[in-house]
Amino acid sequence: MSVHKEVKRVTTHIIQEMKNRGEKIAMLTAYDYSMAAIVDEAGVDIILVGDSASNVMAGHETTLPITLDQMIYHASSVVRAAKRALVIVDLPFGSYQGNSKEALNSAIRIMKESGAHGVKLEGGLEIAESVSRILAAGIPVMGHLGLTPQSIYKFGTYTVRAKEEAEAQKLRDDAAKLQELGCFGVVLEKIPAALAKEVSESIAIPTIGIGAGQHCDGQVLVIHDMLGINKGFTPRFLRQYANLHYIMNTAISGYVNDVKAKDFPNEKEQY
Repeated sequence: MSVHKEVKRVTTHIIQEMKNRGEKIAMLTAYDYSMAAIVDEAGVDIILVGDSASNVMAGHETTLPITLDQMIYHASSVVRAAKRALVIVDLPFGSYQGNSKEALNSAIRIMKESGAHGVKLEGGLEIAESVSRILAAGIPVMGHLGLTPQSIYKFGTYTVRAKEEAEAQKLRDDAAKLQELGCFGVVLEKIPAALAKEVSESIAIPTIGIGAGQHCDGQVLVIHDMLGINKGFTPRFLRQYANLHYIMNTAISGYVNDVKAKDFPNEKEQY
C-alpha cells in the first residue's frame, strides 16, 4: 500500500518516507479556501502557497511585489481548507534575503499567523545562515534551486538554468548544502532533466521538479496553469489537465445572456 493512501495528515517525515519507498510526491499550488479544499480532497500531498499568487491572484508581472502580510492572508485561507496535505508557504521577496534575523521573524509570523507547516526559500549557499536560523527554531524548510523567480531581474529571462557546467556545479553544491543544513526537500525549477536526475539521486532528501524532468521525487505545477484558467502560458513543461478558461467563460456568457433576455430568474427561481 502506498504511504500516500495510509496517512491522515502528510508530514515532512511522510514526504521523506515516500522518497525512500520510491513513491512520487504530488504538489500543487493553492491560494484560497475553496480551491485548496478541492486540491486537498483530490489527494495532493503538498499544497504550496506560492508567491506565484503575485502573478495569478494579484496580476503582477513578477513575484516580487507580494508582501509577507499578503502571503499570510493566502496561507491562512489554505490552511483552513487543508485537512490532509502538508501546507508549505513561500517566504516572499525581501522578507529573508537581508539578514537571518529578519528571515526568522518572517518564518515565525507565517507559522504563528497562518498555521502552515513549513516555509520555502529560494537560493543556496547565500541564504544558508537564514535557513539555519529558521530550522533552529523548529520550522521545516524547503529549498528552491534552478530558476528562482525572485531573482528574475538578475537572470533577465525565464529560460532554462544550469545548462553551463559552472552553474550546474553550483546547483549540485547548493543542493548538498541545503540537505546538510537540514532542509526536508528542495524544488528544482527549469533545469536540464539529466542534472535533476543526478541531484535527485545524490541527495537523500526529496526533490520536487517543475520543468526538471521525470526523475525528480515529485512534481509541482501552478494550479491556474494546469487547470487552463490562464490563457497564453504554455511552456513545454506544462500539461493542461482541463480548459477551465473555456468552461468558465461559456458559463458566465450564458448567465449574462439569460439576464439580458429576462430568462433568469424564471418563475421557478423566485419566491
